[in-house]
Amino acid sequence: MTAEQANITLGTAGHIDHGKTALVKLLTGCETDHLKEEIERGMSIELGFAPCLIANLEVGIVDVPGHEHFIKTMVAGATGMDGVLLVVAADDGIMPQTREHLDILTLLGIRHGFVALTKIDRVGPERIEEMRQNLQRFLRGTFLEDAPICPISNITGDGFDPFIKALQALVKSIQPKKVDGVFRLPVEKTFSIKGFGTVITGIPTAGMARLGDEIVLLPEGLSGRIAGLQVYGKEAELTLAGQCAAVNVRHWDAKGIARGSVVTLPGYFTPEQWYLCRLRLLEHEACLLKNAAKVKFHAGTSEVPGTVYLMEGDRAEPGTECLVQVRLDRPIVAGPCDRFILRTQSPPLTIGGGMIVESTAVGRLKRNRPEVQADLADRAKAVVADTTFVEYALKTAPALAAAEADLGHRAKVLPRRLKEIVKELVAAGRALQLAGDTYVHSATAAAAEQRLLTALAEFHKAWPESPGMEFDALLAATALSKPVGEGLLGRLRAAGKVVERTGRFAIATHRLQVADADQQAIDRVEKVFLEQAFSPPDPDPDGLAAAAKTTRDRAAKAVRLLTEHRKLVAVAPGVLFHAEAITRARQILTDFIKKEGCLESVKFKYLLDTSRKFAIPLLDYFDRIGVTRASGHTRYLRPPRPQG
Repeated sequence: MTAEQANITLGTAGHIDHGKTALVKLLTGCETDHLKEEIERGMSIELGFAPCLIANLEVGIVDVPGHEHFIKTMVAGATGMDGVLLVVAADDGIMPQTREHLDILTLLGIRHGFVALTKIDRVGPERIEEMRQNLQRFLRGTFLEDAPICPISNITGDGFDPFIKALQALVKSIQPKKVDGVFRLPVEKTFSIKGFGTVITGIPTAGMARLGDEIVLLPEGLSGRIAGLQVYGKEAELTLAGQCAAVNVRHWDAKGIARGSVVTLPGYFTPEQWYLCRLRLLEHEACLLKNAAKVKFHAGTSEVPGTVYLMEGDRAEPGTECLVQVRLDRPIVAGPCDRFILRTQSPPLTIGGGMIVESTAVGRLKRNRPEVQADLADRAKAVVADTTFVEYALKTAPALAAAEADLGHRAKVLPRRLKEIVKELVAAGRALQLAGDTYVHSATAAAAEQRLLTALAEFHKAWPESPGMEFDALLAATALSKPVGEGLLGRLRAAGKVVERTGRFAIATHRLQVADADQQAIDRVEKVFLEQAFSPPDPDPDGLAAAAKTTRDRAAKAVRLLTEHRKLVAVAPGVLFHAEAITRARQILTDFIKKEGCLESVKFKYLLDTSRKFAIPLLDYFDRIGVTRASGHTRYLRPPRPQG
């Protein structure tokens, strides 16, 4: 991009044959009507693009067709405009497409522009003044209410100097589009050049792209790299949102690419059929909308039939705003804050438009549920800024926590900007970092921590003699994922609210409560395991009860508690050893191998004076915990694991 270029695009609007194309030619010297049919019929059918030098800045101008049959083409061009030249012929005056184009521009969120009162060479001064007054009344209450009205003749050049001054002031008043978003270019035109391949033209709605960047074409799902770029018809290394651009991708087939497709960066967008939108209906009497109405939905350069579902009530009155869900007949690519236009299918009439909030891939929403209504309102408010939308995405993450990549995909924010936002949220205490690049919203964390504390309290109440809950059981009781559970338990431990005992978690203030009769049974059962160190008893409650001289239930309870306290360790299913016996066996094993170099498995039972039934499970246990390694029937010591 040269120093004189600006990522600003102006456009024409107005009724057919009011001089839009001639005005662009007068300004730029470019003839934007290229099709044979356009030249023969003397009217624009397709969009035209031309560069224009204004106030020492090179900006783009889009010329749109004015015929009612080409409204969809006009909408496709208007979505890329930053400012508009509303063209009205002095002899014809305000016509149907003057009104409809102004409505569309308003619904698309365009806020800058002025009026070119053309063909003044055909009328006298009285008509010019009459039209000025008519236009002032017509524009009252619109974004052009205080805009200049500039009489001009495309034939004689009369009025050109005041017109140029107004145009320069318009360009200076427009803030160029931000370019820190995810690059996206709705396809306007596609053609093929011999020796170069496919060229796609359009106005990027977000972000920037460079030569060599990886891109995808959706919904086709094609991937490729940018082999060439032009901005305002000149070779460029970089294109920005708001510039008239041409992108060359060599191996794509131009015949398979149509207006409505989107060029973007991989990993952010998927074609969707369901979209949540904030809709504003025009105030015209015919603009009443019933639930499940069939419409034409215009977004970017696409036009798709669809059905509109009101999120409240069965009808929306003209002039009102409401949230709606739109189901399209085929998927399109659109993002948060994109503008859209609604038109009736037959007869075609613009009835409203507004802002896309987000795609809703889950399908139709349950509009009668209060929690759904509250969420939709929050989502519509959050989406207007990347910071608030990232926070909303984090707060509503399906797994309670989200990685940076997940947040970036949903909020359509690039990694560098996303890191800035997350850092701001953490600094403000609205987000917490769990591990790596995984985060949880502070409100979500507080609620989840309370769930953990409640689950532990309920466990202590039911099992006062237990040291606490196992990690997996605690996750199951609270429906938390492992990363979230680990992160929040770490926070609770650091805050002194939770402790870990023998691999189990407990509320810090919890004290073990064991009845005297139970404690006696525990002591007796433990004594049996200590006395039969390397030939432990069968943990079956009936046999153990007899050996420990206690009841069956107390024997079973004693085994459970001794296991929870890690005094008994299961080395294999149905084989329990006392922890002290395992420590002694480990020492015997390691001393022998250090002396002899290895151990034949069969010898281990003689070292412990036990049977193969207990010796082999112990050896397998030592293999599992990393003390030894097996090679056939021979054991070797494993080297110590590095610390830290």
